[in-house]
Amino acid sequence: QVQLVESGGGLVQPGGSLRLSCAASVSISGININAMGWYRQAPGKERDLVAVIRSGGTTDYAESVKGRLTISRDYAKNTVDLQMNSLKPEDTAVYYCNVLTIAPRVMNFWGKGTLVTVSS
Repeated sequence: QVQLVESGGGLVQPGGSLRLSCAASVSISGININAMGWYRQAPGKERDLVAVIRSGGTTDYAESVKGRLTISRDYAKNTVDLQMNSLKPEDTAVYYCNVLTIAPRVMNFWGKGTLVTVSS
């Protein structure tokens, strides 16, 4: 019903920048996307929220990324980007795009993930 394709991961040095992009393809009518966001999962750890942007434009960020990462969304194109600046080794993880729909019912959709490695 909603397919997500992520791009933009890779290897970057500490202090560097990357931009992740996610495009949502909706295959049936009547789907209402509320929130779009990014989560990440480091080796041996749980998947955690990085940033989310809702239909009204409100955003939430994990404390560890505030001031360094910025989420943005194109509502017409159903895309969500994550601009990552001042990257740290602890930002290394697989980043997953997430979409939350509210119609026809509440559903969660996930992308396959894109690896971000911050290392010198």
